[in-house]
Amino acid sequence: MRIDKYISETGFCSRRETKRLIAAGRIAVNGIVCDANILLEPEDIVWIDGEPITSSKGEPVYLALNKPIGITCTAAPNVAGNIIDFVGYPSRIFAIGRLDKHSEGLILLTNDGDIVNKMMRSENGHEKEYVVHVDKPITSEFIHAMSSGVDILGVTTKPCEVYRIAECQFRIILTQGLNLQIRRMCKELGYRVLKLERIRIMNITLDSLERGQWRHLSGEERSELMTRLN
Repeated sequence: MRIDKYISETGFCSRRETKRLIAAGRIAVNGIVCDANILLEPEDIVWIDGEPITSSKGEPVYLALNKPIGITCTAAPNVAGNIIDFVGYPSRIFAIGRLDKHSEGLILLTNDGDIVNKMMRSENGHEKEYVVHVDKPITSEFIHAMSSGVDILGVTTKPCEVYRIAECQFRIILTQGLNLQIRRMCKELGYRVLKLERIRIMNITLDSLERGQWRHLSGEERSELMTRLN
């Protein structure tokens, strides 16, 4: 089994986070620092930061967090304000995707590595909804450009839904997740993001969840989420 798949199934962290830990030299197999291409045998022992991990992740955990500004979406314990320490859940969990340090709102956490890749694949078209405040009045030209696609990071963003909800505020629904996508799109069009809040991921919403608080997904939310992912 590939090491990133093995570690994600333990619930320690996601495959993406595993690759970052490997690159930092923090993962060893049978006492030897490994690379990302290693294939594990049943008898192999995996160590992260000098501690062995097991392949049992226990009962599946699915959390919704209303992330405050200043919290970083990483499991790395050496990062001040990392999301795992902030949540303080009693068993190992990791964030699904990212929400940059200067943004706030909904992010999901889990110990179920199987659903992460399904949720992160942009071709699956899973919706994420945001409310964005910018530094000057929004024009119809801005709405049209944002919804049609903006050239950033060497690609043109996918068409998306954009709605003006106040003079300097809009709502946007994305089905892809490029790095700092909304901030980069706005900058390319001459706007600066002052506040960015994610309010929905697929069928999961913030509802009345207070900033900095988290909750378990309801049975109905989990059921609909799994249906959409399968």
